[in-house]
Order: sequence, then C-alpha cells, then structure tokens
Amino acid sequence: MNSIHQPVLIVATVATALVAGLFYSWSCGITQGLGKLSDGEYIRAMQSINREIQRPWFFLSFMGTVVLLPLATWFARNGGHHESFLWLLAASLCYLAGVFGVTVAGNVPLNEMLDKFITTAGSATTLSADRLSFEPKWNRLNNIRTFFAIVALVASVIACTRWHIIKT
Repeated sequence: MNSIHQPVLIVATVATALVAGLFYSWSCGITQGLGKLSDGEYIRAMQSINREIQRPWFFLSFMGTVVLLPLATWFARNGGHHESFLWLLAASLCYLAGVFGVTVAGNVPLNEMLDKFITTAGSATTLSADRLSFEPKWNRLNNIRTFFAIVALVASVIACTRWHIIKT
C-alpha cells in the first residue's frame, strides 16, 4: 500500500465535509434569511454572494473533491480495500452527479441569469418576476445538492472506518 492512499481519503472526506456544510448552511438558514428581503434586496444580495464565493478556498474544496474522491476510490480498489472501495464509489457518484453535476447544470446557469438582472432601473413587477424565475429553482437545486453532499460525506466517513492497512 502506498503511504499516500489513506491521507488522500482523509483529505477527500474533509473537502466533502466542507462542501456539505456550506450547502447545508444555505438550506437550513441562509435561504430563509434572504427570503425575507424585498425583491431588489434579494437580487442584489444573491448577486453579491455569487460573485464573492468564487474564491480560491471555495474552488479548492469544491473542485478538489471532484478529483480526490475518485482518486481515493481508485486507491481503495487497487489497494485491496473492497469495503472502502464500495463506499467511496457511492460517495464519488453522489458527489459527481448530485453535487457537481447539479451545480454545473443547474445552479451555475441560474447564477449567470441572476447576474444579468438589473435592480437599479427595474420596476417592482420586473424585480418580482426576475426573483420568481430564480429563487424557487435555485433553492430546490441547492437542497438536492445538499442532500447528495451529505450522502457523499456519510459514505466517505464510513469508508474511513472500513479502511484497513493491508500488509503485503
């Protein structure tokens, strides 16, 4: 067994936890708090947040997990960690399809649409329509990716507990 296999699993699990925690906080409180804002305030707040989150620390955990979970899965498969492999395969599939896929195919296009909304010159009717075209869809997609991030995290943690050092 290569000495890097287990550290990759641990870092992949921590990165998954960071992403799951971020999305969970949105599902549990942030969307409700933003939901109390007026249409213009809501749109401006979401535009600001969507710009600010695009930072290296976010991308390191979000994109790092895309690489690290499948890498840990491969290490488990090739290292004889059959039980960990199965849990990591489940974690990888959940993360890649349910977190990364939903984000890229759903949340990102909505964020790009949101960025084009004009809050300074828009009428109340326009702002309301813009918000309605964004908020329910974005929140639903966020809840979906939150669910899959948590499932991926649980599967990764179980894989950590099933990882046995095999002496060759």
